[in-house]
Amino acid sequence: MIKYLGSKRTLIPRILEVVQAIDAARALRRADDERARGVQSVIDLFSGTSRVGHALKRAGYRVLANDHNAYAAVIARCYVQADREELLASAAEHIARYNQLPPRPGYFTETFCRRSRFFQEHNGARVDAIREAITKDAHEPELEAVLLTSLMEAADRVDSTTGVQMAYLKSWAQRSYNALELRTPDLVPRAPAGKSAAHQLDAAEAARTLSADIAYIDPPYNQHKYLGNYHIWETLVCWDQPETYGVACKRVDCRERTSPFNSRRRIQTAIASVFDSIAPRVQAMIVSFSNEGFLSRAELEEMLARHGHVTVLEHDYKRYVGAQIGIFNPKGKRVGKVSHLRNKELMYVVGGEAVARAVASLANAA
Repeated sequence: MIKYLGSKRTLIPRILEVVQAIDAARALRRADDERARGVQSVIDLFSGTSRVGHALKRAGYRVLANDHNAYAAVIARCYVQADREELLASAAEHIARYNQLPPRPGYFTETFCRRSRFFQEHNGARVDAIREAITKDAHEPELEAVLLTSLMEAADRVDSTTGVQMAYLKSWAQRSYNALELRTPDLVPRAPAGKSAAHQLDAAEAARTLSADIAYIDPPYNQHKYLGNYHIWETLVCWDQPETYGVACKRVDCRERTSPFNSRRRIQTAIASVFDSIAPRVQAMIVSFSNEGFLSRAELEEMLARHGHVTVLEHDYKRYVGAQIGIFNPKGKRVGKVSHLRNKELMYVVGGEAVARAVASLANAA
């Protein structure tokens, strides 16, 4: 999957442990049946690259993924909604054909290879050719999502960044010289619990309308907007040739589209509203939040305690590569020191007594 700030790659085993512990405790009950049952469905409210949703679907759960950004909704349609048994053969056939297309420079090459230096021109021209072919072929939505995800991942493997698209490297990354090559995404079969789905809703609307056994909530936690960090993928998916600004050639709507989750002043009200809306629609919540976020552990625990017992699990991890490299001015001169190289991801698990007991055993074993 693409490089992504805030990726839960290293946290996925822990998330699965928590979901499976709740599942094994048979803590959830049908609204119309007093017999206990296990977990069948999980909402991934801020799905991003869908690493979590993909892993949950592979583990057998029905996943309802949601993200407001178009590129993330496409990735979720590929890795969560699309089923391997239905699309793998067709996707592989189209990918083989697209890999044979000759380069054809267009908007992508001009914007992200000439006016900026995110990709070398030989790869930018391949992106233009393949993306135009996908548009011309007018595939049904799930297959189109698989093909677009393949293209995003191929471009990601030959970019020249530290992992975010706020800026590009001063000198070309070695991988940027490689030839762009599409690969078939790792699709998984339909889960026994049923067909999964991808949504592109505002988080507040999704919290009011989606229902499942468990909600996994991993909101933005500081001022850095995912749209700005991954604006190239948004443009590649929308293929709308937007007006841009700055040396990074960001879409103009990066200025216009704001989120309360990126505001220190607004995040508390926004996230409390999400918790209040979704809590009655699920039997347990799992909330991921960094210790570098706008909200403190005490503030989050107070909000969540209104909805059940709160158990907190800690996970230590390295900061993203850009933070480890250091702080530089526009001329490339180091101007500051990195204060720390590691963070803590705090996982808050909220539910009834059975959920608390199940998760407490994991905390004690850590």
